[in-house]
Amino acid sequence: MDNKISHLDLPETTLEHRAIILRKPFLKRIYVDWYMQFKMYCMHHKGTGKVVEIGSGGGFLKDIFPEVITSDILQLPVCDMQFSAEKMPFEDNSLKAIFMLNVLHHIPNNEAFLSEAQRTLQSGGCIYMIEPATTWFSKFIYKNFHHEPFDETVQKWDFPSKGPLSDANGALPYIIFKRDIQRFNQLYPQLELHSLRYHTPLKYLLSGGLSKPSLLPAFLYNFISFIEKMLTPLMPRIALFQTIIVRKK
Repeated sequence: MDNKISHLDLPETTLEHRAIILRKPFLKRIYVDWYMQFKMYCMHHKGTGKVVEIGSGGGFLKDIFPEVITSDILQLPVCDMQFSAEKMPFEDNSLKAIFMLNVLHHIPNNEAFLSEAQRTLQSGGCIYMIEPATTWFSKFIYKNFHHEPFDETVQKWDFPSKGPLSDANGALPYIIFKRDIQRFNQLYPQLELHSLRYHTPLKYLLSGGLSKPSLLPAFLYNFISFIEKMLTPLMPRIALFQTIIVRKK
């Protein structure tokens, strides 16, 4: 096995990713914005169930939203629980919301995960996902400058996995919730795609992500956010990310 790939699956790597996010102000602001959007969504929707983050990994949602139960498939000291998204240790109809940030496309068996989400969510509960978008610009970036596979032509929703981070398909959100939406509706009659919004064509690239230096100081964050807002009509062609909300009927 390639040493670089296997290194991605070590808990130490995830903790290093967390440290990188926290020490890069521009990148951290992106995460704060995404976390706040999820927190506000939960606050404005009724329900008394638990709120769970799957694949918390190197993130820091609990600092923004203390009520959330953080989890990961790896055993990490920064997470409340350890379990697989394909088999969740929660009772039927017990969850108000499931949050996932760049996680869905790493789950080897998404049919199993969605079945678990349908089982554990209460009526009106949601899966709130931020995932790679499939646009002209994103395909150029993800296929040429990112280590994760991105193949929108595969027919299956699953893939063989050697580890939780070393294998993925960044096109899976598009495949499940756009290309194969009729199949999704048939397989999960209690779930429905509530919304899909494209966003963030520039900020993540300018932040340098987890592997490159930031290209801009943090004080320009709001200016870049303003530019992205002006680019809203072009998002279906240029967005790098999408927010997908699936609700249980």
